[in-house]
Amino acid sequence: MSTLAAVGLLAAMPVTASAAETGSSAQSSAQIVVIDAYTEKIKESAGVAFTCPTNQVLIGRAHGGDENGTTTYYCALILIDAQIAAVSAPTWSGNQKESNSLFSAATDQVLVGRQHSGDENGQTRYATAQLSVGGRAVTLTGRRWTDPQKESSSNSRAGELEVMVGRQHSGDENGQTRYEYARLVG
Repeated sequence: MSTLAAVGLLAAMPVTASAAETGSSAQSSAQIVVIDAYTEKIKESAGVAFTCPTNQVLIGRAHGGDENGTTTYYCALILIDAQIAAVSAPTWSGNQKESNSLFSAATDQVLVGRQHSGDENGQTRYATAQLSVGGRAVTLTGRRWTDPQKESSSNSRAGELEVMVGRQHSGDENGQTRYEYARLVG
């Protein structure tokens, strides 16, 4: 999507605020827009590595059923002052056992992908990346964890001006999953 086409979407996008309105530094008055741009459903247990399309980041995930159920990923474009935020090439974390997993991206990173193989005893890893506009890093603040929810019927989406930065899971598909989100600051 070109910057002009993305800007054309601004009027229809409800998720927008200036940094001044969000309580950020008075020096920054960036206009931030999160555009829900891509959704994909996959069977994670097959070991398929999911990554958001170019210049998109994770803003949500849902899962239904056991390890053979369907996982839905939600990705978004980020516009800052009418420019599409660039997303760096992903870096993959090491593997960890899904039934006792905890991943939180570095303070300047966002989640852009995930890979899982097998059941709750299988391995999970995460892809992270940095956001920038005009060569300047995008700041993330206000990290928060969601309340736990049962993995087999989980559905979590970022709040206003947020992106996904972490996930925790314990047990099997009846175990608890939590998500970590951070707020974008231009």
